[in-house]
Formats: sequence, structure tokens, C-alpha cells
Amino acid sequence: MALLSDSEQHQVAEAINRIERETDAELVTVLAPQADDYAYIPLLWAGILALVVPGAINYFPGWLSAAELLLVQWGTFILLGLLFRMPKITTRLIPRSVRHWRASNLARRQFLEQNLHHTSNETGVLIFVSEAERYVEILVDRGISKRLKDDTWQSIVAAFTQQVKEGQTLQGFLTCIDSCGEHLKREVPATHERNELPNRLVVL
Repeated sequence: MALLSDSEQHQVAEAINRIERETDAELVTVLAPQADDYAYIPLLWAGILALVVPGAINYFPGWLSAAELLLVQWGTFILLGLLFRMPKITTRLIPRSVRHWRASNLARRQFLEQNLHHTSNETGVLIFVSEAERYVEILVDRGISKRLKDDTWQSIVAAFTQQVKEGQTLQGFLTCIDSCGEHLKREVPATHERNELPNRLVVL
């Protein structure tokens, strides 16, 4: 999955500019290639299987000596440790709950790091995507949550998540920004011209 090109990032920025002319909300978009390197996952699985394989072989007495079983164990660990480091394999070894927990954690860190909690009227909105985890989340500050319930964003997130799965990340961003904008223009209309946070797409 490739991250967005410069011209595609510009399209996202323009979409934010267009929406913010009609709302006091401050939108920030963040795109991460993945939420974690999961370096421990290949070693964990390799270690588990390295313990299982010699035990399975030992069910057939006389096949290998204790020293040979030890060599098999080491070889299994090294071979699988390297094999499981391949990105496509690593992703399949990570439980969905772990992937989503890491992505959700990164989204909340980005909400703070992008200063969305420091807008004057608490009207920050984060649209966060982690491509490897196929994870999308919309986080809003108190000024927005007082006017729009959390379930407002569920269908928008679901549609965007599907587009990320299909490799349509750019279109997902544009559609999501427009959909969010419809709610924000109605519930948090523009009262004065301001731009507290940068409108560019933040790529981690």
C-alpha cells in the first residue's frame, strides 16, 4: 500500500480548506503507513514453534539425539524468525485486536501531538488512518462532542475503512472530509475567519 503522492496530499489539503470556510471546526488529517513495527511478533511466534517442533519430533523415539534436537530447535527459531519478518507474513500473525489497539493508541497520541486539544473553542477534529492495519478513526474535542454524538461518525468511518481496504485511500479521505463537513457546517457553523492548525495532510 503506497502512501499518497504530493499532488494527492494537496487535494486533501484543499478539501480541508473548503470545509473550514464554513465551520469553526479545525480539521487535521493524519496518515500512518502502520501503527507499530511489531518487531516482537515474529520472535514470539518463532519462539513458540521452536519449542513445539522438537517436542513433536521427540514423540518418535530414536529419530534424533538430544544434541540434534537442540540444533533443530535453534534452526527452527532462526529460520522462522527471519521468515516471519516478511511484512506480508507478519501482518497475518498479528491478532486484529492487537493491530486495532496499537492504531487506536497512535490516533490518540496524534490528537495531542497535533494540538487538537488546544483550539480556542475546543473544536478540533482528527481524521486518522493507519494503512497497514486498515484502521480509520475520527476523534473530536469537547466543543464538537457536545453537539454531535459519537454515532454520527460511525457510518463515515465504516465507509472510509472499506475504501482503505480497497486501496482507495485518497478517495476515502476526500469523501470522509466532505461527509464530516456536512455535519460540522450545520452544527458548528463558521462565526469568524480563523485557521489555528495547518490544513496539510500529516504523513507519519
